[in-house]
Amino acid sequence: MSQEAGITVTAGTLFVCGSPIGNLEDASQRLLRVLSEADLIAAEDTRHTRKLLSHFGISSPLTSFHAHSKEGKVGALIAELRQGRSVALVSDAGMPGISDPGGPLIAEVLAAGLPVEVIPGPSALLTALLLSGLRSDRFVFEGFLPRKGRRKALELWRAEKRTIVFYESPHRVLSTLGDILEVLGDRRIALCRELTKKFEETFRGTVSGAVAHFQVRAPKGEFTLVLEGAMEKADEGAGIPGEPQLRSAFEELLANGVDRRTAVKELAVRYGSRRREIYNALFGERP
Repeated sequence: MSQEAGITVTAGTLFVCGSPIGNLEDASQRLLRVLSEADLIAAEDTRHTRKLLSHFGISSPLTSFHAHSKEGKVGALIAELRQGRSVALVSDAGMPGISDPGGPLIAEVLAAGLPVEVIPGPSALLTALLLSGLRSDRFVFEGFLPRKGRRKALELWRAEKRTIVFYESPHRVLSTLGDILEVLGDRRIALCRELTKKFEETFRGTVSGAVAHFQVRAPKGEFTLVLEGAMEKADEGAGIPGEPQLRSAFEELLANGVDRRTAVKELAVRYGSRRREIYNALFGERP
């Protein structure tokens, strides 16, 4: 047992460790201390975690714990805890238990009456939510969409008023956007990729604009999608903003590879106005 900054690291505890989602500077001092003092680190991908440990000069023992781990691995880790050994649970990035296999382990450890302590850390879903500019006070997280029955899953969101956050792979982003457009309509959306990394990118616009954008620029990296809720589509009474704000939004869309006609359409959806009104506000009355 050791103590630092008033926080005690207790033997026989499962430490759920939030790790950087890209930028290693996001690793907290508390995370590094727990990883260095843990008797064992259970990692989703030991090769990935070994790079993190090597960067910070940490040599704690590693064992794999991933989606294909058998129930016996859960039992083995619980046995380690019962013997008074501390175990640090780490995912590939972010918080374990959020769309990764850590959840069942945490539940089993708690059911066994053993202590669990969470070391807070970076989160892709919260980072993307704030970057989106969409409503963040009420949202729902859906993890990864199913590979089969995706449209059926989307149907369940048709009346969802809260902002919807979910993950998607680069190989399925375009097909997912197409299904969203067909099932839920042309809502506002933000697509964030490579968060906190060198090539971080956030696209903000409408679903149709995102389709146009990523047809030109092939999707790369893991994506977090933030989709507008059903009642957020047109803010009643908000109207078209002033010319500087409108032009700034228009130029941002153009910079993201959206053509002028599509950009006008996207702004009409965003501000609950007609395309003609947006066009006139930007370019004046048509002759």
